[in-house]
Amino acid sequence: MYTAVKASWALLLSMALLMLGNGLQGSLIGLRATLEGFSTQWAGFLMSGYFVGFLLGSTLTPKIVSQVGHIRVFAALASLASTLALIHSVFIDPTLWFAMRVVTGFCMAGIYIVAESWLNDLATNQTRGQLLSVYMVIMIGGMAAGQLLLNLADPGGFQLFILISVLLSLALLPVLLSVAPAPSFAASDAMGLRQLYRSSPLGVSGCMVVGLSNGAVVGMGVIYAELIGFPLADISLFMGLVLLGSVVLQWPIGQLSDRLDRRWVILVVTALAALMALLAIPASHLSTSSLLVVAFLFGGLSFPMYSLCVAHTNDNLEPRQMVAASSSLVLAVGIGAALGPAVAAAVMELQGPNGLFAFLALVHGVLGVFALYRMTRRRAVPLADQGLCVAIPPAASPVAMAMVQEASGGHVDALGERPDEPISAVAGAEDGQG
Repeated sequence: MYTAVKASWALLLSMALLMLGNGLQGSLIGLRATLEGFSTQWAGFLMSGYFVGFLLGSTLTPKIVSQVGHIRVFAALASLASTLALIHSVFIDPTLWFAMRVVTGFCMAGIYIVAESWLNDLATNQTRGQLLSVYMVIMIGGMAAGQLLLNLADPGGFQLFILISVLLSLALLPVLLSVAPAPSFAASDAMGLRQLYRSSPLGVSGCMVVGLSNGAVVGMGVIYAELIGFPLADISLFMGLVLLGSVVLQWPIGQLSDRLDRRWVILVVTALAALMALLAIPASHLSTSSLLVVAFLFGGLSFPMYSLCVAHTNDNLEPRQMVAASSSLVLAVGIGAALGPAVAAAVMELQGPNGLFAFLALVHGVLGVFALYRMTRRRAVPLADQGLCVAIPPAASPVAMAMVQEASGGHVDALGERPDEPISAVAGAEDGQG
């Protein structure tokens, strides 16, 4: 493990700097949109633009890499993202900002694919899961620390945009100066989303719900905090604690899911996330500290759902299918994330700022009901046949997802062609999971 981290230190340092800048930029754009008088709905569209671009980048970047090469793609995309950050401070136009958010999302997706290809090349079967965990902590930790940088200057000025550009530019140096060889890269065969849904309806639906929830929180959280009257220091702390909670609770939730029927863990965790979202509404009227505690717990419950749903999906796939399923899992999450900020913004327009948490409670509650329904349709996978729950970064590319599939070690036969049957009708048959 130590050897793998040592070999990848330059890459991990670059990603830490990138996430500092990207985390700061996401919150700054949302906060600045409200300061410039953009409507809540338009701000939601702005924040959705990033995830639209991310989805496009996840799909198209592998083709670009195969033609141009890893290092050139990494340098070009990081430079473009750095330039776009500066343009935000010069031209204050909602339509232009939306277009730039789409391109920024595209750039970040491409950067992740290149970085995660390097990471995968440096990992072995024994270290892949641990290296992914380190990578996830650096990614989320960088995003959380980026929130605190909001306090360094006036969000209404240009200084923070310059800081973002500097961080994104500095992130180039460790990778470009590294002597590590460029990784081999080969796109895997894709498994269609419909076929994957037939294999694991709960896993795919859960990934989409996680996208809705995480996209809404990351995109609209800072706008929510500003609308309820938080000062800048509390806004940054609010967003930082949401992200920090996901790091703290990821490991115990994942360990629990490896020891119990994973569907029950998904049900309990999503129900608790819905409860925390509901509690956030009265907490916002009580005190700042109570809302911050609830935000920490909500992030700790909501974000790890991604890893749970991917692990559950793997439980229903043959090992040879797992890597092929990675692109469809990213697609499911990406669709949800692209819709999340815009839909949450619409709810906030109707119900006020607390409409954000009403929306989050609804989506997690619906997932819990669907989990209960799926448990009536198929038996659980035996614990001995469940794969490992591997920590996943909040914005995983198909490459990172493929690494997760390889590290999870699933052993269950595919259920893609098997129709749903009541539990009573499959007694004595090979167990399957919803």
